[in-house]
Amino acid sequence: MPAFSHAAAVLLLSAFAGSVHAASVSVVEINGLDEEMEDNVRTSLSLVDAIGSEVTWRRLAYMMRAAGDETREALQPFGYYSPRIVVERVRGGDRRVVLDTAAQEEQEASDSAAATAQAVREAGSTARAAGDAQAPVSVVITVEPGEPVRVRRADIAILGDGNDDRYLQDELEDFIPREGSILHHPSYEASKTRISRRLAERGYFDADFSARRVAVTRAEQAADIELVWTSGERYDMGPTRFVQAPAEVVNPALLERLVYWDEGEYYHQGRLDRLRTSLARLDYFSRIDITPRPEDAVDGGVPVDVALTPAKRDVYTAGLSYGTDSGAGIRLGQERRYVNRRGHKALWQVDYARKRKTLSLQYRIPAFRWLDGWYTVGLQAADEQTDYIDSRRVEFAASRSGQYSRNLNLVASMHALRERWAYEYEDDGDPSTPALYRYATFTYPSLRATYVDLDDTLFPRSGYSGSLMLRGGVEGAGSEASFFQAHARAHWYLGFGESDRLILRGEWGRTETSALVDMPPSLRFYAGGDGSIRGYEWREVGPRVVDANDKGFALGARHVVSASAEYEHYFGGGPWGMAAFVDTGSAFDGSPELRTGVGVGLRWQTPVGPLRLDVARGLDDPDSPFTLHLNIGTSL
Repeated sequence: MPAFSHAAAVLLLSAFAGSVHAASVSVVEINGLDEEMEDNVRTSLSLVDAIGSEVTWRRLAYMMRAAGDETREALQPFGYYSPRIVVERVRGGDRRVVLDTAAQEEQEASDSAAATAQAVREAGSTARAAGDAQAPVSVVITVEPGEPVRVRRADIAILGDGNDDRYLQDELEDFIPREGSILHHPSYEASKTRISRRLAERGYFDADFSARRVAVTRAEQAADIELVWTSGERYDMGPTRFVQAPAEVVNPALLERLVYWDEGEYYHQGRLDRLRTSLARLDYFSRIDITPRPEDAVDGGVPVDVALTPAKRDVYTAGLSYGTDSGAGIRLGQERRYVNRRGHKALWQVDYARKRKTLSLQYRIPAFRWLDGWYTVGLQAADEQTDYIDSRRVEFAASRSGQYSRNLNLVASMHALRERWAYEYEDDGDPSTPALYRYATFTYPSLRATYVDLDDTLFPRSGYSGSLMLRGGVEGAGSEASFFQAHARAHWYLGFGESDRLILRGEWGRTETSALVDMPPSLRFYAGGDGSIRGYEWREVGPRVVDANDKGFALGARHVVSASAEYEHYFGGGPWGMAAFVDTGSAFDGSPELRTGVGVGLRWQTPVGPLRLDVARGLDDPDSPFTLHLNIGTSL
């Protein structure tokens, strides 16, 4: 009698002989599979559920025999239908084969009397060893997956109007598993679901399966797939109805301008997704529900209901701030999401610190012609009284923004700047001597493009973002000097595993002018500090002058270049983590003199983005041996 029947009989009779004793499963070991298949088998095993619990020997015998079928079924989604499965029981120093599927078919019906008698004797021996009855049982399952089942024939098709839809044909061509591939059930189900969803997204609401069959021939290790949809007719876009509840805060005609399609055009879910994005960007509503109603279609036109819940009209902000150059301060602000039924917005913000003060006013009007965006007018007044400069600035700006695509935003603006400044190093210390103020007036246009393609804007792990700004003025046309500037920034995020990411950052700026001395400080480039070169103080890197006390003061430069590499690791996937980084760069007029800083930091994931606390050291004669940097949010 083969070993498998012999062992099974021993196990069964042992259960009768020692049924008064409970068994305990300590561990279930699975060998011969990759991680994904092992996880699926482990999830399917009733033996695993019994780990740490006491069960009768009769129950344990059943679960070990059932482990063969459970393992076989758990491997079928991966295309393995004929594996060899060996189940062994290990208890004390005794290791016995309970099940071997390779031998099962050969003697499934045999019943040798001699072998049964031998099994009875061994069972009696097991029962007499009652002193060892409480020893835990380990189960070892060894699997040889064997040859996988492969797709022999795949008939995948869409009948009806959808057969002429080239986008649906692309989906059919991408269907997996293909002929010759392993019959991987998750891939099959994902492809099937994707095409069904795609049919609905493109307006084939009556689509259904006319054939759905997977036939597996185990003896030939082959599978035949027949999967056919009948698409029915494609629906069109019907009327769109906006409902604001509990109160109507903006004119519905304003929202209707966001509907960029005409009734009767073909239905596509992407149109509704774009409408949702446009509504969200307006920031009038706390909830947006868009519901197509194909069941109420008239002449093939699907009506769309848009239910909107207005957000709070006013958003107030308040906070404390501190900077080594600005000192302690307070920040207050208010934004009115909708000033009137035409959807206008207004904002004011005050940032009042001991050495630096800023007042900002802004008014925005929604714009829909050409590209969704805003007409904006803004006024900013700033006063800076630091150890190296006495500066006052007033700037007026008028702009038009537009969302060119899902990732690209464009802004065209016109600026009028009046600035007054004096450097402290030029102060002779005599209170009776007036400060040597310089004045500048510049009027200039500006173009700015911002590109964001990230998997998560709060905590990105994949993707990149960047911005490019171009601006310039002409002497005699509202500006005291002719100039042209280009300034580009970029971030690249790369995730590794569940807990690590690499952040690469770059910056490049260039000024073309023959009168740099006439350029006000706000139109020059600087380097050093957070977001630039950590390990150096704010604006420390670049052209400077030194006073009588050997203290340096930044003057600003024509050009700037900087780069950074930062690696973050989060413990257990977050929210706490550590970072190591290296920054380098320079602000310069002629050739760059690169300065490099290195450091480590603490990270904490918050609902508004990561909080970053960094300690850095400059490697090239910094003013301070170490610098401390605190920041919150994601830099895009």
